[in-house]
Amino acid sequence: MTTYDGWWPRRVPEARGRVGAPRTPIDYAKVGRSSVRRRARGMTHGEAVAGLEAAEQQAHLDRRDESAFDDGGRRAAELAEWQRVVQLLAATGGPYDPDADVVVQEELANDRRREKAEQQRRQEQQQLADRAEELARLGEAGRLDCSVPSRAGDEAARELLDENRDYRVAEVDAWLARSLADQSGHYADPAARTAAVGSLPVPVRAHAALLAALTRTGAPVDGDLEFVGRLAQADPDATTALAAWLETTTAVKGGTA
Repeated sequence: MTTYDGWWPRRVPEARGRVGAPRTPIDYAKVGRSSVRRRARGMTHGEAVAGLEAAEQQAHLDRRDESAFDDGGRRAAELAEWQRVVQLLAATGGPYDPDADVVVQEELANDRRREKAEQQRRQEQQQLADRAEELARLGEAGRLDCSVPSRAGDEAARELLDENRDYRVAEVDAWLARSLADQSGHYADPAARTAAVGSLPVPVRAHAALLAALTRTGAPVDGDLEFVGRLAQADPDATTALAAWLETTTAVKGGTA
């Protein structure tokens, strides 16, 4: 099996969404509020006052038992919720209906928004992992060339491969450098090229700069020009300096002509 810098090849890990969502920490305060609302449903103001008094008495007893009182904030949340329900029913008289409670409905709406955002985040993570694996497989098969257009987000896919020390990232780096040099794919957009300065590693940008400079000299740059990538990896600063020198020389010759 091929190795890269002493590391065994690794596949891009599948997003967690495929193997089950990560466990969400229990919000004990939320559990406490929900418990109060279930018990208080249908209560009048007087019944809610009795519920608050019972909860206060239980909290007082629990304070004597440190293990019982260490409940992640549930007891305090229950007391606060009983107090809120009592105040609400003091104005309305009851019966208490969580479905008509503005505070409860706002919380539920917020929960739905958070869940939607979390689902979107997981979907984007999965799409990123899928794209990274697609590029890596194409590179491994020798099919990652100019016929495969780069697209927005490929820098993040490349970073995912790098984070997981996937040996196939070298092929993706060479392909991104070529795309940036040719200003093809999503790099046809000047804003994307500007953003690449902060999203691509220095060696990849140096690789692209030298490829672009060689193209402007009129020299044939067909093929992989694998040595350019090796130069960029070995000394990106010198590679960038060489690219700048070639650009200047080409411009001077063009002006003279």
